[in-house]
Amino acid sequence: MPNTKSKCRHCGAELHHTLVDLGSSPLCNSLLDDATLQKGEAFYPLHVRVCGGCFLAQLDEFVSPADIFSEYSYFSSFSESFVAHARRYAEMAISRFGLTGTSKVVEVASNDGYLLQHFAARSIPVLGIEPALNVAEEARRKGVPTISHFLGAATGMSIRNEHGPADLVAANNVLAHTPHLNEFVTGLRHLLRETGVVTVEFPHLVRLIEDNLFDTIYHEHFSYFSFYAVERVFATNGLRIFDVETVDTHGGSLRIYAECASTARHAEDPRVQEMRRAEQAFGIDKLDTYSRYTQQVEKTKRDLLETLIRLRNAGKRIVGYGVPGKGNTLLNYCGIRSDFLEYMVDRNPYKQGKFTPGTRIPIYPPERIHETRPDFILVMPWNIKAEVMEQLAAVRGWGAKFIVPLPAVKILD
Repeated sequence: MPNTKSKCRHCGAELHHTLVDLGSSPLCNSLLDDATLQKGEAFYPLHVRVCGGCFLAQLDEFVSPADIFSEYSYFSSFSESFVAHARRYAEMAISRFGLTGTSKVVEVASNDGYLLQHFAARSIPVLGIEPALNVAEEARRKGVPTISHFLGAATGMSIRNEHGPADLVAANNVLAHTPHLNEFVTGLRHLLRETGVVTVEFPHLVRLIEDNLFDTIYHEHFSYFSFYAVERVFATNGLRIFDVETVDTHGGSLRIYAECASTARHAEDPRVQEMRRAEQAFGIDKLDTYSRYTQQVEKTKRDLLETLIRLRNAGKRIVGYGVPGKGNTLLNYCGIRSDFLEYMVDRNPYKQGKFTPGTRIPIYPPERIHETRPDFILVMPWNIKAEVMEQLAAVRGWGAKFIVPLPAVKILD
């Protein structure tokens, strides 16, 4: 039955069309400890709908951002490849936009300073905006000035008035995290100097569909963006996109470059028109494109479970590496618990000694793998599988193999 109560968070149209329904899951980063392990957990629907007007894919808001992000278990600096990605971005931005010691760089959702540290090292003034208090404190320990706020239209103007306008505003993997989308994008515009530039990175909806990356769907991600949809959102809120490029983070993302529409200093790069044409050919504005996705997801679930069942029936020991938010979507949707995975490991000390939400699998430091010598390791952060396999190169000594669940189930030596 269509849900006539849900409305698009951008254009307000009623939502009647489904991209995929993954059932119900707990909040993906709500790790359990010994005390909460004895209590019940709240599960919320993971039903992504598509707006028939602006084609924004989205979840309903069941939990407020304050409940999710005031304390957070994700620290960007634990991914070496992501820190390297941030360094390359900083070098590019400094060169392309002529940033100097008199410029100002602001990052929204700045996490633990993984990005801004590269600008600060070049003596460029920076300011981080990070709502998670525990993560913001880690950034400050690194010498990255950070304030703890959620961005909206009013807070954007307030921060600008107190700290000055920004020549560059970066917002990486945060656009999906705001249920108040128009307010957030207006806040980005308010942070900017009239001649400034904002860059935003987000997973590309086309890649999510084409490569079957359904594990990137979780309650922290309120929206899932195509270039088609994001261009309309930005235009509505006074920002003009003048360039776009693809980047390889999170299975395939877009980085857009925008400026105040009232200024329009930059010529539109040919890549913008190329992206429009590519998405048009994909069928981004055709509802049939979205309605076929459920079949892909269900097949992947069956393939992964068949692999795990076959290995466990053969007496093989399997553990999981990494506890990213998307990993918990995969575990809960597929019903993978400790009967399949003996335990999980993660490099982040914040997660060690806890249990995965919903599936309640214990989490240990990575050294546990070398102590117990499992036969197979399920790589949850499949998007950095090369980094993970390099970190665990020693497991080849006893013949362990890796299982990569997405985009398609594979076993790698």
